[in-house]
Amino acid sequence: MKKVTKRAFAVLLLVAMVIGGMGVYLFRLVRDGGDWASFYANDSVYTQGTLNRGSVVDRNGVVLAAAGEDAFHYASDAAVRRACLHVVGDLGGNIGTSILSIFRPKLINYSFFTGTTTEGGAIKLTIDANVSAAAYNALNGKKGTVVVYNYKTGEIICMVSNPGWDPEQGITFDPNDSAYEGAFINRAISSSFTPGSVFKLVTMAAAIENIPDIFQQTFTCTGSDVIGGQKIKCSGVHGTLTIEQGLACSCNVVFGHVASQLGGTLISQYAEKYGLTSEHTLNGDIPTAAGSVPAASGDGDAAWEGIGQYEDLVNPYAFLRFIGAIANGGTVVEPTILAGKKCGTTRLMDPITAEAMSEMMSYNVSYEYGTGTYPGLEMHAKTGTAETNGGTHAWFAGFITNANAPLAFVVMAERAGGGYAVASPIANTVLQKAVEALG
Repeated sequence: MKKVTKRAFAVLLLVAMVIGGMGVYLFRLVRDGGDWASFYANDSVYTQGTLNRGSVVDRNGVVLAAAGEDAFHYASDAAVRRACLHVVGDLGGNIGTSILSIFRPKLINYSFFTGTTTEGGAIKLTIDANVSAAAYNALNGKKGTVVVYNYKTGEIICMVSNPGWDPEQGITFDPNDSAYEGAFINRAISSSFTPGSVFKLVTMAAAIENIPDIFQQTFTCTGSDVIGGQKIKCSGVHGTLTIEQGLACSCNVVFGHVASQLGGTLISQYAEKYGLTSEHTLNGDIPTAAGSVPAASGDGDAAWEGIGQYEDLVNPYAFLRFIGAIANGGTVVEPTILAGKKCGTTRLMDPITAEAMSEMMSYNVSYEYGTGTYPGLEMHAKTGTAETNGGTHAWFAGFITNANAPLAFVVMAERAGGGYAVASPIANTVLQKAVEALG
């Protein structure tokens, strides 16, 4: 009887193990089935290592990448191929955040119930191929990124990163060549950079909510000042300024004093509150890099932190969300790159603060940059020139309120010069094309 009991127990244990194993297998099949089916060894979806089904098109149906009878092809226009490279990707999987890497199961039309079929899937993107080509051409070989999105719908119209290569020709450069540093990285989502004066928008928002008399204060800029024992230099001698004028002139002295009133801890907390230090996911699948704004301990370091220097690092995609929230009354419509895909909303900022920020960014344009610089664009913006080792990053970030094109944007050109001189013209070129495209 004892032998029977032991054998029965052994059988039950074996059955339990089989059921458990099947459960683990089914769980992984549901979770990872698409990745298994799209693995390079699957001869049903690859021909001699080349994907033989699926296509990627832009918002207007322009083919950006598609499988043919004997090869996988990209857009017919070379500028479009290069401009859309980091979004679309290459078949070698060199850009891990690209559509061809992340959404390959959709391209092969994988289904948990039917597996793969002979018909590939079509992925339609929100980006505009012609606007992207305009951004690529406007960068004119500079390392950097241009990102534009509709802050009402969340649709990303343009996401261009440079340097890159022509995917139709394949990799013909030496990856160790400094000219191609970061070529495999989408700078819009996978890198963080010193922000310089565009970060003054974060400091300004914190000041609106925490310094009751901020709009009554005046500041005097003689070209530099000592704050907390550190000399804060400015780009000019601005004289007596209000906070609005200080933002428009991008006065380091003004914002150094404002930052010292706030303190490094509060500035760091606001950067976190606005999502600038967080990792995000575009469309729930594409990871983004986190920024870093550590709390400065003294008034001098806080001053540098508040003007976007110190140890500040900001990811362009995260900053785009922040700008989108200002433009949209404090609520960011989460960006999407997949057509028809809604990604929800997130409240980042008090509506009153957002309105005040919007007005000040409009004042920047009329007071300092000139409305004629951006013909036909209802521009609200801020420049940034970030000091780094080896040069200055040129930033320009903001939004336009044109009825047919409610667009937020971030332009960043690495070690390319001043924000107004370099990044602002790029933004104007791209936005003019975007307004035209959106009709």
